[in-house]
Amino acid sequence: MNPSSRPRQQFDGNRLSDRLLSWYDAHGRSLPWRAKPGEPPDPYGVWLSEIMLQQTTVVTVGPYYMNFIGRWPTIGALARADLDEVLTVWAGLGYYSRARNLHACARYVAEHYNGRFPSDEAALKSLPGIGPYTAAAVAAIAFERPANVVDGNVERVMARLFHVETPLPQSKRQLRDLAGSVLPAARFGDYAQALMDLGATICVPRLPKCQLCPIAAYCQARAQNAAADLPRRIPRKKKPLRKGIAFWGQNRDGAVLLRRRPATGLLGGMLEVPSSPWLEVQASPDELMIHAPFHASWRKQDGIVRHSFTHFHLELEVYTARLVKRSAIPADFQWAAIDELENLALPTLMKKVARHARNALAV
Repeated sequence: MNPSSRPRQQFDGNRLSDRLLSWYDAHGRSLPWRAKPGEPPDPYGVWLSEIMLQQTTVVTVGPYYMNFIGRWPTIGALARADLDEVLTVWAGLGYYSRARNLHACARYVAEHYNGRFPSDEAALKSLPGIGPYTAAAVAAIAFERPANVVDGNVERVMARLFHVETPLPQSKRQLRDLAGSVLPAARFGDYAQALMDLGATICVPRLPKCQLCPIAAYCQARAQNAAADLPRRIPRKKKPLRKGIAFWGQNRDGAVLLRRRPATGLLGGMLEVPSSPWLEVQASPDELMIHAPFHASWRKQDGIVRHSFTHFHLELEVYTARLVKRSAIPADFQWAAIDELENLALPTLMKKVARHARNALAV
């Protein structure tokens, strides 16, 4: 029988949540930060995983989460850690403001809440780096509060369940309200995770597995054979391309000159190989060379380092030089031995630059 010809069951929020929870009990994902059946959830682990999972996949987060928990098993331990060490362990996850806020939040909870997270959603939202979604997720999953937890997976499920044709992001408020209308009377944490799992494994963006969905009988989009078309989205604008020069400078001992980026903004607080501004407009090498960190015979190396950020693509040419005379450097610069680079808070882009420079100089 064609799905569009199937009569949709009369909507019943309680029956829907019961079916979804039964499915979750049998098919829920086993994830490092999830409490096993019969065990209480760890608020620290829930919070840590939710911060890491922002803009990042579960597969990517797993090893980082285990590394963090191994180094800092409690929020008090994380609060006592040095920010540079936290940034170094975070390197590769991207969106580094999350790591800074993570550290700030740990310190705040340790100082103002005696190392224990508040269970109230409003109080959680007041903590550094915790927005509405994370506050709701921690309240529901860690403390069994009746919070409305809506991420991208849940938005997709609701758009299909209620056949919402208004495109994202305009439909976000509507989808959130719809998700709130079907909250269960209990098991709020399991229900939130069940919806996330459903979106991640069954109600996937392309080719949804409707035949396996425990709530397919209630899905308005499936009844109209339109599940794969939802949610609709406004086409994204093409990312602009920015270009610049990275300056790989070494001293007589072979150490590399690095610079600390400002605490706020892109890659905030991270160490970097000094570079020119990253510009969308065309600039000549001479115009960019004025940003070299010291006077020397800078030599352009073959090839380009490419990297993509959320809002733009970047291409960097790499110039290398050696500082012959000892010279004082500004406060935001430092020399680092090449062998120590892997232990420093270098973002992925700068690791690419370092690899490119070292390979070029080895030829």
